[in-house]
Amino acid sequence: MRRALLKDISRLVVKLGTGVLTDSHKQPDPAQLEQLVAQMAAQRQAGRDVVLVTSGAVGAGMGVLGYEKRPGELSELQACAAVGQPRLMAIYEKLFAQHGVHVAQVLLTHDDLAHHERHLNARNTLVTLLGRGVVPIINENDAISFTEIKFGDNDKLSALVAALLPADLLVILTTVDGVIENFGKANPRTIPIIEQIDETVEDMAGGTDSATAVGGMSSKIQAAKIAVRSGIPLVIASGRKKNMLADLLAGEDEGTLFVPQPTKLQGRKRWIAFFHHPKGALFVDYGAKRALQEAGKSLLPPGVARCEGSFAAGEVVRICDLDGMEFARGIAKFSAEEVRAHKLARVELVHRDDLVIL
Repeated sequence: MRRALLKDISRLVVKLGTGVLTDSHKQPDPAQLEQLVAQMAAQRQAGRDVVLVTSGAVGAGMGVLGYEKRPGELSELQACAAVGQPRLMAIYEKLFAQHGVHVAQVLLTHDDLAHHERHLNARNTLVTLLGRGVVPIINENDAISFTEIKFGDNDKLSALVAALLPADLLVILTTVDGVIENFGKANPRTIPIIEQIDETVEDMAGGTDSATAVGGMSSKIQAAKIAVRSGIPLVIASGRKKNMLADLLAGEDEGTLFVPQPTKLQGRKRWIAFFHHPKGALFVDYGAKRALQEAGKSLLPPGVARCEGSFAAGEVVRICDLDGMEFARGIAKFSAEEVRAHKLARVELVHRDDLVIL
């Protein structure tokens, strides 16, 4: 299965976490950066499109500004990012240039990808850069981001970038060998393939104790959900091994491979499903859930048991069953106030063309 899924990869997104980019003093690690860039440059020279999603800006700035731990104040985090981002880019530009590869900096906020026109513009820019043989280097625009417009972490950002393009493969390189069963115990084991992300898989994932990183394995599992639903395989693997990308693409048994769902969501459906912070939720009864999931129907007023949150017509909402499990997202045709007024009849609250089963 691994060889079959990874045999024809032409567009690759690589995410590098802070832990694999920095040394024990939280500064960019020159030897690590050099070997990672060499791997990506080799893939570019082999004819593959390569997109890099990088962490490390806040970490690089922390060292300069004298922070030993990741600061808690937003303004301090933004200051670290503002100092660290150009340092990081200067290193990348120098190292890729040694391999004859040009790079471009792309800084994004969640709002850039949630707004449909800007979403398409971002995709067009990336595709144009890739067509010119350039490696786009993407990071969250941490110097200006705040809670409402943040992606949350670069694992999620990398999955959204992979879905945006779309890519053929997402590789998250980290400080561990993959998803570890019995992590921290006497008999740990790297899980080679995950075909379904269930509670057992999620229970294996924890957060992070790193002073510079955000998220840990838990955020990588959430990124995997986005990738596999978009029809994109994802591999979590060690960023410390020098030929990891080549070995993965050769089908070697490295890291943990998340198997994608068989059909890729179309571009607009991916945008609805993953690129928004939903402002409300519609809770539907069993009959409506079955009609949406199994019959491909639109959501009608009689199937809605309750409405939560505040949203306007045209905004994306969560669609949940009566147990509270979100199973779909869609664009509401009416506001929350109109739904709660119970005066809508013979209308479609969410048209099937604007609805995605997760």
